[in-house]
Parts: sequence; structure tokens; C-alpha cells
Amino acid sequence: MIPDEATLQQAVETIASADALLIAAGAGMGVDSGLPDFRSDKGFWKSYPPYEKLGLNFVTLAQPRWFKTDPTLAWGFYGHRMNLYRATQPHEGFAILLRWVARMRQGAFVYTSNVDAHFQRAGFDPDRILEVHGSLDWIQCMNDCGVGVFPSALVRVAVDKETMRARAPLPACPVCGSLARPNVLFFNDAEWDIRRSYDQEVRFNSWLQGLAGARLAIVECGAGTAVPTVRYLCEHVVRNLTHATLIRINLREPGVPPGQLALPVGALDALRAIDERLSKNSRLCPEAKSPIA
Repeated sequence: MIPDEATLQQAVETIASADALLIAAGAGMGVDSGLPDFRSDKGFWKSYPPYEKLGLNFVTLAQPRWFKTDPTLAWGFYGHRMNLYRATQPHEGFAILLRWVARMRQGAFVYTSNVDAHFQRAGFDPDRILEVHGSLDWIQCMNDCGVGVFPSALVRVAVDKETMRARAPLPACPVCGSLARPNVLFFNDAEWDIRRSYDQEVRFNSWLQGLAGARLAIVECGAGTAVPTVRYLCEHVVRNLTHATLIRINLREPGVPPGQLALPVGALDALRAIDERLSKNSRLCPEAKSPIA
């Protein structure tokens, strides 16, 4: 789908005149990198046929109880995703956004519900990222032994692709040896260790509070209504910051509050279209500015 030219131009002018940039991303941001579509049972089962035979959909599998009752099933699902995210290259849109970040006088922040750590892999400052649902780059002890959250970089999970079950050994706590689980917020999850994401949230709120009077461009990519965390945050910021403008990039659910901008197209296509127009218009594309740390 080709986005409306007038709306595209408004988006260009919003970004070009902004002092700060909030990048907000949901699952649709990863689709252009080749990551699976979990937004429907059909799309999920197309990527994971064994789960269709078992009658298990994404919401059913993304529950903490499996790590207690059937850990090879649980780590089969999350181990496969961990391996997939590590092997997948973030798409060109991440590099486009990084170029825009470099032009912001008051810097930028990433707010994402994705757990793939692709913004870090693409070169974004880790101290300017809020992973509101956690990250598969980090894991935690199931026994809550006090070790806290620790990196999963050295963890390797072998998964049988026919059964989607993990093979032993399963990830374990380096201190007490108990089973470990991803530091990710599951559905119906009372045991997620929130400390890492909380520290990110403190930095994010501090940055937002320092934007009084600044012109803020919010570029939201692929955030749907099924898990509306990202959409709610963006709309909350628009309501509470006078000079904030939301650019919602969403192929299926582009609706926006009055006065905001909707681009009903995929993330990569929209970012390319905006960037092409920014690059061609020298008046709207000033020299890069060093972001304030």
C-alpha cells in the first residue's frame, strides 16, 4: 500500500523540525526482518506447525506455568525464539531511525514491547532503550535465589524442530543450579523479575520530564491493539506533552487520535519513504546535531 503523500510530507516536516525523537515499536517492527507473525493463530502455526497439532497458540504457550510443569516444552518455544533472534539481522529501518536520532538536539529514546534486543543489535544506546516486556537477552532464576537477572549470551538451547522441545541441558542458574527462565513478562506472570526493566523505565521517565517545551516526534512502528502497551504509551505522551506529534505506522490498525498522523503501511516501507523525502529536501534536512547525553 502506498501511503498518502500529504501525510508523508507532514511526517517529514514533523521529524525534520523535532528536538527529540521517541521511537516506539511493537511486533510489526520485526516482521520486515523476517521474524514470525504472532498476531494470529494462523500466522503463529504457519511458523510453528508442531504447536497446531497440540492445539497450542501463542497466548497459551507464553505462560510461566510451563517452566514448572513442562520445562522442555517451555524452553523449546523460548529457546527457538532466542536462537532465531540471534540469527536474524535487524532490517534497514533500524539504520534509518539511527540517522534520525543523530539529528535530535535533545536526543532520543526507544520504547518497545519486543523481546528480541534488535535495537541493541542495530547500534542504539542501551541506556536509551526501555524494553517494557523484558528481553530474551536476559534470564532469571526460577528459585529466586538472589542472583537477580543475568545475561543469556552464553546460554545455548538445542531444540528438536520436529517436536519443538528443548534438549538437555536446560538453562540453569549459575549460582544455585535451579532451572532458569527468560526475563520476559509472560501472560499471567507474577514471577517476572522487573528490576532491569524498572531501571530502564526510570531513565525513560527522566528523559521525558526533561522535554518540557521541546518538539517531540513519536514514530510508532507496528504496535497493535492485541497487546496495546506501546499504543497506550504513545497516546498518553501526546495527551500530556503540548508539542508532541504521533506518527503511527501500522499496516492493519493505523487509527490515531485527532490531529495525529497515520501511515497504513509496513514499518520498513514507511521509514524508507519518509527518509527518502528527508534526504531530498535540504531545507528539511539540516546538518546532523550531536544528541544531548
